[in-house]
Amino acid sequence: MTGTKTAAVVEGRAIVQDYYVPGSMFAAGREVRALRGIDFSVEKGKTLAIVGESGSGKSTLARIIALIDAPTSGTLLIDGEPVDISSKRPSPVLRSKVQMVFQNPYGSLNPRQKVGNVLMEPLVINTDFPATERRDRAEAMLKKVGLQPEHFNRYPHMFSGGQRQRIAIARALMLNPQLLVLDEPVSALDLSVQAQVLNLLSDLQDEFGLTYVFVSHDLSVVRYIADDVMVISKGVAVEQGTREALFADPQHAYTQSLFAATPVTDVEAIRTRVARRKAARLATPV
Repeated sequence: MTGTKTAAVVEGRAIVQDYYVPGSMFAAGREVRALRGIDFSVEKGKTLAIVGESGSGKSTLARIIALIDAPTSGTLLIDGEPVDISSKRPSPVLRSKVQMVFQNPYGSLNPRQKVGNVLMEPLVINTDFPATERRDRAEAMLKKVGLQPEHFNRYPHMFSGGQRQRIAIARALMLNPQLLVLDEPVSALDLSVQAQVLNLLSDLQDEFGLTYVFVSHDLSVVRYIADDVMVISKGVAVEQGTREALFADPQHAYTQSLFAATPVTDVEAIRTRVARRKAARLATPV
C-alpha cells in the first residue's frame, strides 16, 4: 500500500530576496541578492533545520517564512495558500498560524512589561477574549513551558536566560500557531540549558502537533532536533535531505567542509544527564 503524502504546512517556491546597499562617496549603490531561488517544503509535525555560515541567508529566509519580510520574488505558501505581505499586513488569522522565536532572550522581551502582559499582548491584539480568559490562558501557558503562575507579575530581568527563552516560546504559542520559526533559539544559552530548552521544544511539538523551521549554525543541535536539513551557502540551497542522509553522507563540498569545520557537542548526552537529574529529584521524598 502506498502512503499518502502529508500536506505541507509551509512551502517556498523559487524564493528570491534582494537588498539595496546605498552608495558612498567612492562607490555607487548596488543590489545584493541574499537568496537565490530557494525551494523548500515542511510537513505538519516535522522540523526543517536551515544551516549555513554567518551571512549565508538563513536568517533572511527565516524572516520571510515568519511573515516579517516579503520576498522580492517567488511564492510562499501557508497551508497550500499563496501569501503576499508586500502590499498589506498579515491578517489576524494568518498571523495566528505563524510565530517566531528570536535568538536573544534578553532583547526579545520588553523589560518594562511584566511577564503576564508579555503573554497576553498577542491575545489583546488578535482576539476579543475577555481579560479573565486572557489571564487564564497566560497562566496555563506558563505551566506548559515549565514556569509557574506566580511568575505572571514578575519582570523579565528577574529570570535567567533559559527562563526568558521559555517565556518567549510561551508568547509565541499564545495564538495556537501551526508553525514556529526559531532563529538560533538556544545559541545564547549555556549547554545544559540548551538541552532543557530543546527537550521542551520537542515535548511541545509532540503535544501540539507543531511544525518547526529551525535556523542554527550548531550541527549538534540540528542533529538532535531536525527531521530534514537544508544547507545554504551564499543564498543558494546547496543540499537538502533527511537528517540521517546528510549526516551520514553529505554530498556537496560546502556541506562537507561545514561539517568538518564545526565542533561537535553531544547535546543528546547533556539532555540525558538533565533528564536523569530531574528523575532523581522527583524520586527523592520531600
